[in-house]
Amino acid sequence: MGGVLEKGGLGDVGVWTFAFEGHPAGAVREAAAEIEELGYGALWYGEAFGRDAVGQAWLLLSATRHMVVASGIANIAFREPLTLAAAERTLGEAFPGRYLLGLGGHRVDDTVSEVDGYPVPTRGKALTTMRRYLDSMDAAPAHGPVPDPAPRRVLAALGPKMLELAAERTWGAHPYFVSVEHTARARKIMGPDAFLGVEQAVVLDTDIDRAREVAARHVGFYVTAAPHQAANVRRLGFGDEDIAGGRPSRRLVDAIVAYGDCDALHARVREHLEAGADHVCVQVLTGDPAALPLPQWRELAPALLGG
Repeated sequence: MGGVLEKGGLGDVGVWTFAFEGHPAGAVREAAAEIEELGYGALWYGEAFGRDAVGQAWLLLSATRHMVVASGIANIAFREPLTLAAAERTLGEAFPGRYLLGLGGHRVDDTVSEVDGYPVPTRGKALTTMRRYLDSMDAAPAHGPVPDPAPRRVLAALGPKMLELAAERTWGAHPYFVSVEHTARARKIMGPDAFLGVEQAVVLDTDIDRAREVAARHVGFYVTAAPHQAANVRRLGFGDEDIAGGRPSRRLVDAIVAYGDCDALHARVREHLEAGADHVCVQVLTGDPAALPLPQWRELAPALLGG
């Protein structure tokens, strides 16, 4: 199927951010338009407790002209599959070929917090739940215009079984908080044809001690607050000594976050691409997580997009 969602349509490098959730719509529109003008191929956004994934997609798609906008991810614990299927069709029709739906979340017995608010009877094992969620989306009744090209989906896959499901049932996978080694493993599991778009956290700062401190806070948060991420780094060979007490080892920090100057960050992106990624979306970390990292996006663009 043609259109900008061919593998090359996203380009090698995109932007990934949580920062939009804390800023007014006008500032988000301006930032999205500038990201597109800088030449990034795709704009990925997270979903926490600010704007919902569908509303954020409308905001970003309406502020841009040709760039792919991708949810990274829309949490399946927050919405019924029928509702999300309808939203996916609507966005696909309104912005042909430009919306990429990333699916994931924690609709699982032991990891869904009370704030997710999803009824306990619908929860189950992650793989079974995701398979059934996809089944329900596919079975949702469709009326009205048919999007052309059809919208694409990716899964927030980390473990081998979820990566297999991503290759089997969707366009591919969007692994978050991963190393280059994970990218190589994912490509081997998924085969040569499935799309693999990986998130890479970076700190653009030539003060290496300060950069490493920002990186360590990021890694420490995830291995403490996200059991699935802690389990994934264990699959990659990291142990208690690397994650104990939310104080990640330098070895783990260096595997997950690239930090330093533009050349160092560009080198990590190239490593992912050489390991099998089709696309790398760069999440800029700074000392102020709430700030829009526009200066860093601007500075990185020539290095990351220049080949």
